[in-house]
Formats: sequence, C-alpha cells, structure tokens
Amino acid sequence: MGLDDDIAILAGAPLLGFLGADVLRLLSFAAERRSLAPGERLFARGEAANGGFVVLSGTLVLAPRIAGDEPLTVGPSSVIGRLALLLPGERPTDAHAVTAAEVLRIPPVVLRRILAEFPQAAQAIHDELAADLADLQHDLDGVGLRLSAEVPVTSPDTGGETIRSG
Repeated sequence: MGLDDDIAILAGAPLLGFLGADVLRLLSFAAERRSLAPGERLFARGEAANGGFVVLSGTLVLAPRIAGDEPLTVGPSSVIGRLALLLPGERPTDAHAVTAAEVLRIPPVVLRRILAEFPQAAQAIHDELAADLADLQHDLDGVGLRLSAEVPVTSPDTGGETIRSG
C-alpha cells in the first residue's frame, strides 16, 4: 500500500478526514504501521491505551462493552480509540482481526505535534469533538426527561399515594 493509498484511507476516517493532504501525509509518516493475522489480538480490555488506530485494510471486531450487546465490526478508514488519540487511558474493550488487517497506530504525542504545526487542523478537531459532545448532551437530556417521566413520586398531599410525574 502506497502513501497515496494511506492518505486516501485517512481522509475517509472520522475526526481525521478534514485535516488536508499535507497533514495526513505527515501523520502517515509519523504513525506506526502494524499488520495483524486473522484472529490476532490488537488489544485487550484494561490494557493501557496510548494511541488510537486507523484501519488501513482488513476487518476487525471489537467486543461489546456490555454483556448481551452485539460486537462492532470495523474496516478501512475506521478509527478505533478516538479518545486515545489525544490522551492516554485504558482500553474499554477487546479488539482482534477477523481477516488479515493492517492498522496505523497514532500516539497522542504525534497528533499533538501535528496539531501544534497546523492550528487549522487543531480547530477542525476541536469543532468535531465539540459537536460530538453537544450530541451526547442532547441524548443525555432526552434520557433524563424519559427517566423523570417514569419515576414514581410520593406526594404528601395525596396521603402518601404514589403518583407518576409527567
């Protein structure tokens, strides 16, 4: 896979796609490439997360975070560990290759260096993350409203009778 292929895949990746060809070229050079055989583990739940991954080729599966949920299958241009692109943490799930795969590991130090060189890229990532957080807040507000409508309330005015709010 050539540099132009890497740039095209990175350009399709959420959070990275709007960075521009020059930034993506630098990112491709600075990141670490890793090949995986079918069934090979990329990382395990609880391991240190010092960097995110972009899938260059193949298919990987991420185990569900909650028992009973479906696993998540990802392919080229998928970003795995978005938060780990920016700061270290802990892997919340297991990930392994379903088919032969290649990933690009982007450590936070690499992304920070690139963002320092390209302030417009930093602003674009900031805007994308801010939009994601606004969406999350909206979703949480909706959950809060639904929960508050279902919570039984005991009113002293009704002699201790349980009433429903909403």
